[in-house]
Amino acid sequence: MNEYSYFETERLFLYPTMEEDTEFIFELMNSPKWKEFIGERNIHTLDDAKNYIETRMMPQLIRLGFSNYTVIRKEDAAKIGTCGFYDREELEGFDIGFAFLEAYEGKGYAYEAANALIAAAFNEFDMEEIHAYTDTHNFACQKLLTRLGLEEIGLSSFPSSEEQLLKFTLKKSTDA
Repeated sequence: MNEYSYFETERLFLYPTMEEDTEFIFELMNSPKWKEFIGERNIHTLDDAKNYIETRMMPQLIRLGFSNYTVIRKEDAAKIGTCGFYDREELEGFDIGFAFLEAYEGKGYAYEAANALIAAAFNEFDMEEIHAYTDTHNFACQKLLTRLGLEEIGLSSFPSSEEQLLKFTLKKSTDA
């Protein structure tokens, strides 16, 4: 496979997104909910998707050892979504993000994948705090972030955009 960490849960494998995920990333990034809640990334061809993986996902993986993960269902090896941590130049710290194909929503997969990565963030990646940003109308995402233990702290925006997003934060527990 590769030398980077992967994660396993009861029903899922999470592998760093690589070039072999190009077709899946193309499908996911062109899904209606991705475009509505995450935004247009101008991924119009498989080459665009491959380039996105090579220029936006791989550099962070190489630099930090973690990035975006392709979520694969164990029972049938279906690629069902992505989950990962993002180190954005314009923001301090790391934010968690996830997206799933509509056919796999509402089945607990996003919670399972994100929960595994949150544990890794604090135990393996030495993060002290995790952030998340979501569209003010993405109620399913807001509910999931709250269930994962993140606390809504108000509206925020990326320096490169005027769009107001809800910001959530989770700090590493100091409990022994």
